[in-house]
Amino acid sequence: MNGLLFGLWAARIPAFVERFGLDHDALGLLLLCIAGGAIVAFPLAGRASDRMGAKRLTRLLIPVQICTLLALPLMPSLWLLAPALFLFGAAYGATDVAMNGWATEIERAGGRPILSSFHAAWSLASGAGAASGLVFAGGPVLLHFAVIGLPAAALGWWLTRVPWQSDLSDDGPAFALPKGGLVTVGIVALAAALGEGAVADWSAVYLIEALSQTERAAPLGYACFAAAMVTVRLAGDGLVARFGPTAMTRASGAFAVTGASLVALAPGLGLALPGFVLFGLGLGVIFPLAFSRAAASRSMPAGQAIAAVATLGYGGILIGPPLIGLVAAATSLRIGMALLAVLALLIVALARAMAPPPAP
Repeated sequence: MNGLLFGLWAARIPAFVERFGLDHDALGLLLLCIAGGAIVAFPLAGRASDRMGAKRLTRLLIPVQICTLLALPLMPSLWLLAPALFLFGAAYGATDVAMNGWATEIERAGGRPILSSFHAAWSLASGAGAASGLVFAGGPVLLHFAVIGLPAAALGWWLTRVPWQSDLSDDGPAFALPKGGLVTVGIVALAAALGEGAVADWSAVYLIEALSQTERAAPLGYACFAAAMVTVRLAGDGLVARFGPTAMTRASGAFAVTGASLVALAPGLGLALPGFVLFGLGLGVIFPLAFSRAAASRSMPAGQAIAAVATLGYGGILIGPPLIGLVAAATSLRIGMALLAVLALLIVALARAMAPPPAP
């Protein structure tokens, strides 16, 4: 549900650009509103998750998230769209923190790596949401969001009735940053998140403006990226068990560097779409690895560690788009996409941080 709603937004960004006549600077600032909302919500959601339980918080936030999405196409001006995007970012970010906290509880209870499969479900749905833009291209945005988003949110909310007792805790500060080795883990998650957020929010615009594609073809970049993430995440748990988290992180970074470079240099869809595929294959397992590594931390309690890494990681997803917008405004969209290859090099360089901590 969370991934699908995010994919719906990503698919229709060009419609908002056209409706309000946005240039790169303006779009970057609007996307910064989403980032600001999420960053404010992350620590609050982490604390609320500890106190009331991750499952209960997830259930409470689902109706909030769908309502904030449906509000976006109703905004008549930029002055109202900006705070609406802030609330959408806050609802999205809070739900993400809550559901990932719930997922790590399930992984610990099961005693085997399964977090990559959960993230595969997010990627599958976000790709489906983006691909739905092919059907609704040129149509009313509100109709698109309602027809696809409302049934998904209702189903997600109904399924959260499943019996589960989340961990509860009143310990720890309201806001926690990574400590010790988790600082490097957070940087790796941040680098991957910047790339993922940039592709989600800029790929459609990039294909239209840099590669002269139509609005109907514009969602293909993100759809290919998300499909690749689904593929590698479905296989990710087995690959990590076979090769180890360090080798998987290093190889993933190399794929990401290659994919981002292809996208930035591509003269048309023939190279751009394979580039998005490689980029998705490269970033797919980084987030699950980062959350699993955080849950095993010995420098912080598991809940705080997950929230701290999530703050950096998911903050990056939402900071990435406005960063690309600022770079594109100062140079070009191609230079903005090339920046993603440089960020991917950090993943290769810092791969050792993803190794499990030594036993006490």
